[in-house]
Amino acid sequence: MAYSSTSEAIEALAAEIGENVYIDVAKWHLYLRDARLHTMLAERFYLLLQSGSFSRSQVEETLSSISVSLGGGKREMPLADLIPSSSQNQLLNLLQDYQRDL
Repeated sequence: MAYSSTSEAIEALAAEIGENVYIDVAKWHLYLRDARLHTMLAERFYLLLQSGSFSRSQVEETLSSISVSLGGGKREMPLADLIPSSSQNQLLNLLQDYQRDL
């Protein structure tokens, strides 16, 4: 799908991430849209996708570079540690599909 602007493309990617990728907390699935992390991730991944190629390690590195505040700021954890492997795989597939559509 062709997007008329960069912001439209990022919004579409953010919507996909927000609806399909989640954090697992005590077996509860908190989707990134609800955690308000989807837009920031879409912005970072959009730049990666624009470069032409990306790898699983780049996706993991990006997720690891984002700290998530827990317990009202008592602790911070890398986002990569909060997203289960199955959801990270879903994210990778989603990014591959999105890049094909660009």
